[in-house]
Amino acid sequence: MAKLLLSDLAIRATKASAKDIRLSDGNGLYLLIKPNDSRWWRIDFTIDGMRKTLSLGTYPITSLADARKKAFELKQQVAQGIDPSAIRKVAKKEKLKIQIANERTRIGLPPIDSFQYVADEWFNKKMQHMAEGYKTRVYSQLKRDVFPRIGFTKISEVTTQELLQLVQQVEQRGAVESAHRILRTCSQIFRYAVVTGRVTADVTVSLKGALTPVKNGHFSAITDIKKFKELLKTIESFTGSRVVYAALRIAPHVFVRPGELRTAKWSDIDFDAKEWRYLVTKTNTQHIVPLSTQVISILEELQPFTGHGEYIFPSIRTPNGTRPMSDVALLAALRRLGYEKDEVTVHGFRATARTLLDEVLKFRPDYIEHQLAHSVKDPLGRAYNRTTHLDERRKMMQVWSDYLTELKYL
Repeated sequence: MAKLLLSDLAIRATKASAKDIRLSDGNGLYLLIKPNDSRWWRIDFTIDGMRKTLSLGTYPITSLADARKKAFELKQQVAQGIDPSAIRKVAKKEKLKIQIANERTRIGLPPIDSFQYVADEWFNKKMQHMAEGYKTRVYSQLKRDVFPRIGFTKISEVTTQELLQLVQQVEQRGAVESAHRILRTCSQIFRYAVVTGRVTADVTVSLKGALTPVKNGHFSAITDIKKFKELLKTIESFTGSRVVYAALRIAPHVFVRPGELRTAKWSDIDFDAKEWRYLVTKTNTQHIVPLSTQVISILEELQPFTGHGEYIFPSIRTPNGTRPMSDVALLAALRRLGYEKDEVTVHGFRATARTLLDEVLKFRPDYIEHQLAHSVKDPLGRAYNRTTHLDERRKMMQVWSDYLTELKYL
């Protein structure tokens, strides 16, 4: 005997009760009547061995005939191996995206597929460990030179030609270094977009060499006290290796050449005399660096970890201390902290010390030049030896370290 199907008459005749009532129409379709008399069409189906249920609307807004039509279409999808619930989830997400996009446009915010939206997401996720000053400058450049041109453009539709025109416009106003920085920032944003599936390639790659090269001059250094203070504080926030962290903290205090610092040996340190004696490779002469109490303290912190080896700052690849750290380790650490090569270098600490010791702390230039291991001659043209003005230099180095400490905590 054929199974009886539902009718509108039977549905209207069924009254709600204290419990759910289920009126079946066959093939998994049924009407669920709730205690509050709301009436929901449901259909049960099985796909990939899993039993699932979907809603097809409410009665009488969705009529019996409409419910049967929807149920038939759904059963056809299942027969073809298509999961209707998965299709519905995708459609729901797309609808939500459109709603969000429309609302963002209404209130003047960039669409979620725009360059600016992706740039903001990249900035919030990838720039948080950078120095505040660096983050402010990067975002200011984006707001001033990039977002007005391509901010609301779909990131997948930004072309190489558009980016070229953008950075060339910056270059034409004489800001060559800024143009290079902007191009590097855009490249980072596009690489992030590749990783997150927004685009398939970094469109800035083909622009390599398109801008006027930045002229290389002296080693970049910070001599502005406010900026130098920020640098010292930023160094304290470094979260890399213990060895690199110690070297970064010591570098401004001793202001020796980077190669001399990274190849420093424990055997050259006299903790009792508070001195570091080594051969200056550039001039092949002996040099003495008086060590302040701050530098001694950092060395004592590091000694239990690297004191068993030859080098104070060994390479991470040779934990036994037989090789010094890489010549790019400290420079890479400064980049990680957000400082570009045209802002500061490890060698630049020498220029910083020379300037501030002279102009701010008022030490005699010849004391400073001696401590920089420069070739200095007396009035008769004779070269001073390594111990010349050593007592005065010792006082100067302690005052310098005290000044750096004061700057950090002001």
